[in-house]
Amino acid sequence: MQRTYINELVPEKESKIMGWVEKFRDSKYMIFLVVRDISGKIQVTIEKEKMPEIVEALKGTIANSVVSVTGKSVISEYVKMGGVEFIPTKVEVTSHAEALPIMDNANIDNRLDYRWIDLRSERNILIFKIQSCFTNALREFLLNNKFIEIHTPKLIGTASESGSDVFEVKYFDKKAYLAQSPQFYKQMAMAAGFERIFESGPVFRAEQSYTNRHATEFSGFDIEFSYIESFEDVISLEEDLLIYALTKVKQEYGEIIEQVFGTQVIIPTKPFPRMKLADVYSEIVKYGYKPTDEDKLDLSTEAEKLVYKLAKDKFNHEFMFITDYPKDKRAFYHMRKNGVPQGYDLIWRGVEITTGAQREHRYEILKQQAEEKGLGEDVKFYLEFFKYGCPPHGGFGLGLDRIIMLMLNIQSIKEAEFIFRGPNRINP
Repeated sequence: MQRTYINELVPEKESKIMGWVEKFRDSKYMIFLVVRDISGKIQVTIEKEKMPEIVEALKGTIANSVVSVTGKSVISEYVKMGGVEFIPTKVEVTSHAEALPIMDNANIDNRLDYRWIDLRSERNILIFKIQSCFTNALREFLLNNKFIEIHTPKLIGTASESGSDVFEVKYFDKKAYLAQSPQFYKQMAMAAGFERIFESGPVFRAEQSYTNRHATEFSGFDIEFSYIESFEDVISLEEDLLIYALTKVKQEYGEIIEQVFGTQVIIPTKPFPRMKLADVYSEIVKYGYKPTDEDKLDLSTEAEKLVYKLAKDKFNHEFMFITDYPKDKRAFYHMRKNGVPQGYDLIWRGVEITTGAQREHRYEILKQQAEEKGLGEDVKFYLEFFKYGCPPHGGFGLGLDRIIMLMLNIQSIKEAEFIFRGPNRINP
């Protein structure tokens, strides 16, 4: 008999369910199981006197064992779980569990040692259902707007972008590196005439960062598109994309997110507020923040948190675009006008989730800006993309795990990633 998901059971119809034993209670006359699959849970009620073969099959069974149960679901006013119980005719224990090595309230690092067990919880499975919904909505929006999905290499021959913070790997008799981002190949797609592309894939950063929002490997979602007039076109697309994806999540999971995570999915209005970096610092000092001159060249962690307060106080908005960074703090491939990089960071709930920009597509200028950063030879292959014509273009990248962490008010990216990787974490 084919398996039926618990949330698709039809009362009085012979069915087979398969799932985890969430609870096992053995009383004098009855055995009660709570069986859970990815769709829901149901109580399985066993009368010992009437079902001796089932009682025998369940000997030694404890919670977290896996069972296959054949029988019928019936309406019962005595059952708290939705007023439905499952009366079995056959039970098979397909996997006997041992006592778990971790408790639900263990600290996150202990839970990560047994991540496959930690992920069994309804809360954790819900995180990844929401992530799947959000990612699918991003993809759906872009495909509906004439974007092409591509998949770029993660093994590269030269250190990308800055030449630092990359993982070096042995590649036969040569050195190779894990890609910090698909940036160069996204732009190659523009030079190839793809016009509009996106990619979802792993990103690697060899940073010794131990904050709640950093990881050495994370899931990125990158967009690049051609024939733009300014980075305002990039900002506008990102606004539309986020509004679309957050709306989809709210429609599908808004109520349960509020119940389980205690936070609301707020749909932002367009346009998102934007401020120049210097103006941001002029405002946040009013909150008692005392930045150093070095701080003012970029956004510190504390400044990012205060940007959220500023966005709420000044604009009643959760998002804020920050523009007009000094060129020393921006990548060499950002277009500049009057020496000012034509790009931005997007801050949501006090954390940066995006860096975006119009790219420099003119070969000679791009080559000069790379040489300024001391990257001439390192990016020689990349500069070749622009020798033979390339349209004006721009784009941005989103950190999916970070966005989910912020959306659900989770305290650490360790919980928002399926398997976390950090400076001290390479297993499981």
